[in-house]
Amino acid sequence: MAGSSVVTKHGFLALAPQYSTTSELLSTSARRRGMDVEVLPARGGAGSAAGRRGGHYYGGPLFAAGVVDELEVALLEPSDEWLVTVPPAYAGRHIAMSTLGEARRLTRPAFVKPPTDKSFPAAVYSDGGRLPAGPELTPGTPVQISDVVTWATEFRLFVLDGEVRTGSQYATFGRLDARPLDGHRHEDAVLAFAKDFLAACADGLPGAVVVDVGLLTPPEPGAADRWAVVEANMAWFSNVYAADPDRALDVVLRAAGPRSRTAARDLRFRRAREHARPTG
Repeated sequence: MAGSSVVTKHGFLALAPQYSTTSELLSTSARRRGMDVEVLPARGGAGSAAGRRGGHYYGGPLFAAGVVDELEVALLEPSDEWLVTVPPAYAGRHIAMSTLGEARRLTRPAFVKPPTDKSFPAAVYSDGGRLPAGPELTPGTPVQISDVVTWATEFRLFVLDGEVRTGSQYATFGRLDARPLDGHRHEDAVLAFAKDFLAACADGLPGAVVVDVGLLTPPEPGAADRWAVVEANMAWFSNVYAADPDRALDVVLRAAGPRSRTAARDLRFRRAREHARPTG
């Protein structure tokens, strides 16, 4: 994993008001490198941070919708269609983009999830009739539908400019099981797979992003387990789990930093304003 740290002499980290262990870890790391940390007010926009130069953000997308313009922060995120474009050699299963209306017609078990937001739980649904309902879940809501697979273990990787900064195991057979990647028995295999995957596919991702990978257990008896990509997520809304928070912060700062400093190659990954608009 890349070992050097991104030094930030100026600027501040703005946190959504909802407390989390990750926001606490990142704020401690930010202060350690000389950054100010400001917890934003629950109401009233960015409060005293509005118009302040050098802002970075960590927190949820719904809250971000009401403050990023005042903070002048660019939020980087993978495209909704990204996972569908991953070659089968790295995806390990069939994945398709669809709509919630189409998914409701499914008559077989499938894993269904919103591509990037958390509008409903990503899960295996026995059929389309089991999918959640709600006024915000319109038939045109985009979803990803994929084969039902078994992940023996899953890892979160914080990636900066195509290199893994830090990582953590976060689940074993679908259950939370956070352990550092450093010294893990699968560390070499995870990093080797990630290096190969990122060499082939990093151009389709923001320069600062979280990539989850895992070990697939095939249904066929005697078949070998294989590494595959689970998904990619926004670093500014991702749990650190047992990763190194100092190195994770490097990725977060780039993923949600001043618009004026957005790299040219990342302009296409800026969260669209229509996605950032508050809802009801």
